[in-house]
Amino acid sequence: MGHSTILLSGALATLAIAASCGAQAARTNAEYPTIPGRFAEEIITEPLVAVEAFIDDTDFYVRYRDAQGMAWSGGSWASRIGLGEIEAGETYGGPYILPLEYHRREPWSEPPDERIGGRILSMKDWRVFRDRLVAAIVPRTGSVGVALHFYADDYFIYYDETGVFHAQRLLDKPDDYTVGESLSFLDFVRRGVPVLEAFLAEHGIEDRRIVFNTGDVGAYSLPFLYVNLDLPLAVFARYEPPHVMRRSSSSASPYIQTAGHVTRSHLFSMVFRPVSSVFRLFFVATDATYETIRPDWVVELGANPIPAVAEGPGMDLDAWEAELDELTGRPTSSGTIEYLIDGEAFFTRLIDAVTTADESIHLRTYIFDNDDYAERIGELLKRRSNEGIEVKMLFDGLGTIISTMETQDTLPEDWHGSESVHRFLEEGSQIDVRQAPNPWLTGDHVKTITIDRRVAFTGGMNIAREYRYDWHDMMMELHGPVVDLLQDEFDKAWARAGFLGDFGYVLERLRIGNRKVGEAGYPVRVLFTRTGDREIFRAQKQAIRNAQRYIFVENAYFTDDAMLYELVKARRRGVDVRVIMPLVTDRGPITRNNALAANVMLENGIRVFVYPGMSHVKAAVFDGWACLGSANWDKWSLAINKELNLATSHAPSVDGLLEQLFEPDFTKSVELTEPFPERWSDFLLEFVGDFVF
Repeated sequence: MGHSTILLSGALATLAIAASCGAQAARTNAEYPTIPGRFAEEIITEPLVAVEAFIDDTDFYVRYRDAQGMAWSGGSWASRIGLGEIEAGETYGGPYILPLEYHRREPWSEPPDERIGGRILSMKDWRVFRDRLVAAIVPRTGSVGVALHFYADDYFIYYDETGVFHAQRLLDKPDDYTVGESLSFLDFVRRGVPVLEAFLAEHGIEDRRIVFNTGDVGAYSLPFLYVNLDLPLAVFARYEPPHVMRRSSSSASPYIQTAGHVTRSHLFSMVFRPVSSVFRLFFVATDATYETIRPDWVVELGANPIPAVAEGPGMDLDAWEAELDELTGRPTSSGTIEYLIDGEAFFTRLIDAVTTADESIHLRTYIFDNDDYAERIGELLKRRSNEGIEVKMLFDGLGTIISTMETQDTLPEDWHGSESVHRFLEEGSQIDVRQAPNPWLTGDHVKTITIDRRVAFTGGMNIAREYRYDWHDMMMELHGPVVDLLQDEFDKAWARAGFLGDFGYVLERLRIGNRKVGEAGYPVRVLFTRTGDREIFRAQKQAIRNAQRYIFVENAYFTDDAMLYELVKARRRGVDVRVIMPLVTDRGPITRNNALAANVMLENGIRVFVYPGMSHVKAAVFDGWACLGSANWDKWSLAINKELNLATSHAPSVDGLLEQLFEPDFTKSVELTEPFPERWSDFLLEFVGDFVF
């Protein structure tokens, strides 16, 4: 039966709630509630059949029958389910997933005197309801299924060629099936409401507390579902496989790794990468000197009133594209872009592409974390490598090592990640892993994934839990000749990170040569920040100067005074300039820099929108020309680190970015009308930030 229970995960949680609330809009929890626990020693292969189930003030209890006889199980629910909020209608009651924390062959020693039970429904009842709901959602023909997203768990449901229904983790999706549709839990709720109402009425079920036996077996199975129609509340009990907690042998391990990596980056790089290392040092030093002697960009531009927003046409995009050809020294490429907004959209497509890869998966990222979600992706890549797919992994050394020192608030309480990401990826797999060096503390901030040279992904997301669940960010899915360019960039970076260093890089450039790529799709330009070449900075600065009608920018870090100065000048010549930024960032001190930048923009007529929560998006549109990717609006991204952005003036593509990203984010954000309070220390921090951030 696989994980067919998950289907009900939306279903009953859906229906349960719908039945008591009608069609009221459900509000999701910001954090998916799970409880860590102690797990059984063996994976179940026969269904568990509940014969008694109840709860008390803090715990839940299930007595079930399995192949060996009667068993008593349960766990705690009170630490993660806030009944007060649910009863007050402040949150949506499910679906929660709580692990069965223990399994025993003798009765509970002290069962609670006061308990609340539920009516037990059979596996047959479950199958009838499940099949009706699935029939309305999942296609029965073709190798296509549906991805279901239940907060911290993603599942794939499908019918096989014999008509048998399957449900399993998305990460375990069969490689010959693709995701035809992606549904959030709320989408599932809306579709399931009428099905649940009809099911309950038809079967004459009047009880308000119900426990379904789902018959689910295997790893991560969900054998029981508890539904309280009065709250409303839906809770799955999950039987998890045995697993090994990886605990760091020394709390100093990340610091030792950092020191070792920095040492290797400088000593070895001077031997194997002498040209690029000296080149980087020169430009880092030049940039620091430039920042030291330059005038203060953010000055009062005059006492003249701020003009109204000008009407009229924007810049000539054909002329602008020709100007970009000269600025970059190369013509534009071509292809197609699909925007993947937020982690659910991106990681669903990534997993689908990885599981269907035929030949190669090449991943280049700034951070590959050691949290629970990143290691799930790592396990998928390891599995594919062992199935004969060429998997190459290139990550920034410092970016990844330092990220393992940080802990996200939403990380499961019992999680202890791998001590070494590099070693984790290599152990038990055929993955070829390389760590990009960081000479003079510079970094490789590029994020690209190319699969079979037919599809690529790029943007702002790293491989980490926060990008899947917690932060607002975006990636792009690419097809066409531009994929070849991203593959070539990976190959060159891969060669430079190898033993031959600069020599390997030169050989790879010679191998690639001036490869001519075909034309398909529409113009898509690749822009870089590379040592000695600030393409992304120069292109966006000139775009600001050329803009006549509007400039929309969304970025997490506004610490580059030159770009801020250009935005202010644009607004003072009548351009409609709007900026979306988070008030709180993942770099604590930058929050105050953003506040000062917001005050300057507000003072000069720029509309500032504060995004609720952390937005890691890096996108801008200038009169119909879009530029987005990995580059922040700070010194590191615009002058020092390696970065990669895409740009296009293809009207439908730019309109899609405005409709899918900017319009919703303007709506979600709060427009700033008064300046933030300023402290003398903020200006000191801003001065230091010009060199550090």
